[in-house]
Amino acid sequence: MRRIVLFFCFAFTLTLAPAIYKQAAHAAPGVAGTGEVNFADLAERLLPSVVNISSTQKLPNINDLPEMPHFPPGSPFEDFFEEFLNRRGPGGIPAVPPASLGSGFIIDSENGYVVTNNHVVKDADEVRVTFHDDSTVEAEVVGRDEKMDLAVLKVKMEKKFPAVSFGDSDKLRVGDWVLAIGNPFGLGGTVTAGIVSAQQRDINAGPYDDFIQTDASINRGNSGGPMFNVSGDVIGINTAIFSPSGGSVGIGFAIPSNHAKTVIDQLIEFGRTRRGWLGVRIQSVTDEIADSLGLKNAHGALIASITPDGPAEKAGLQTGDIILEFDGKSVDEMRTLPRVVAETPIGKKAPVLYWRDGKEKKTAVEVGELEKAEESGLIETADGGSLPGEESGLTIESLGLTLNDVTAQSREQYKIPADVNGVLVQGAADASEAAEKGILPGDVIVEVNQQAVKDPKSVTDIINRTKTGGRSSVLLLINREGDVRFVALKLKK
Repeated sequence: MRRIVLFFCFAFTLTLAPAIYKQAAHAAPGVAGTGEVNFADLAERLLPSVVNISSTQKLPNINDLPEMPHFPPGSPFEDFFEEFLNRRGPGGIPAVPPASLGSGFIIDSENGYVVTNNHVVKDADEVRVTFHDDSTVEAEVVGRDEKMDLAVLKVKMEKKFPAVSFGDSDKLRVGDWVLAIGNPFGLGGTVTAGIVSAQQRDINAGPYDDFIQTDASINRGNSGGPMFNVSGDVIGINTAIFSPSGGSVGIGFAIPSNHAKTVIDQLIEFGRTRRGWLGVRIQSVTDEIADSLGLKNAHGALIASITPDGPAEKAGLQTGDIILEFDGKSVDEMRTLPRVVAETPIGKKAPVLYWRDGKEKKTAVEVGELEKAEESGLIETADGGSLPGEESGLTIESLGLTLNDVTAQSREQYKIPADVNGVLVQGAADASEAAEKGILPGDVIVEVNQQAVKDPKSVTDIINRTKTGGRSSVLLLINREGDVRFVALKLKK
């Protein structure tokens, strides 16, 4: 059976050595049109607003690389590594910095604002934008948001190319026509058409997943490009594809414009995001949980824990409450709440409808700011990592792992024995040492540096003490379905 892979990085990466291509595809939403759609007229009007983006990535520091092995004179391995170094350069570093290609679109031609995906420009030394007339200029990164994979660039435009407007992605229906324009495989100015295949897709790309799925052909390099409806409005930003080979198989995903607009406005105004924060960890409400709590239908978000001194605690919410509505918006499922809270203005007194003791109750929560909570330590961010969302685990960037508490639900899902306690591995970053050493979602970290751990915070505490002590690696004791093993991981700087 062929394995189907979900690619998140749509940038087309070019290096002189073999590389793992991080890919992202684009899917877009479209507002239904009546009668015949003239894609030629639409493409002619929209093509000048779409740009190609190229970025040069930073080369690794030669001092951070392991020393090459030494062999006796005349050894066949000596010739092999000499040839390798001649191709790659000193220390195995490529002679030419790797570059990535992606797409973007102009939203403000007067001020030169261009929107793309964060992964297209992440860790780049230089970013360049190529316009429809093949002119190329340097771009400044105004702001980036890793949680929703968005970035805003600013360029000086000698010639004013037309800007495009955002449409209302909430009006999309499955079956609506959409048009995608981008830079697949670096070819530039490529137009594809399709329909909206599905909506509200959760592909485990981040805490605010709510993607539009399309069958419009999208490939590597389309990342960050726009998806238009038949009126010529942007209703999605292409971000990921589902593919066994890395090429388009008609399953692409786009960030809905209504979710992206708030983030883009914040990046332009503040250079960063300012998301609403509730101060809770939540989990799904299963049929069994709903039945045990006297709730007729399984819906809402169950509060698993509350941040001390956070907005939820101050409003009187408790562990075990089920949030049914927030700020007048229905919470039909768990993943709805983080997005609704994030989009709520900071400082607003938001009404909350919740379930407790077999009845509906009401309160009001003064919405906090997620980023300030992270900076102040109310939310542990693990040596520069980030807590992606209310329902997500703790991302520890120095390990390349996302961790969470071991719950009854995770025990059932991953078949974790009742006598195994520790911290759940929720995910391992692509190309990380943790992933290379076979750490998988569902693994339980029992010990770190031979010290028992019970929650993600205890892991970060040990990591911080390890760094303070001048050590550069940690030893994990991993339990997988009853089998235990030690795994040593270097701490990324």
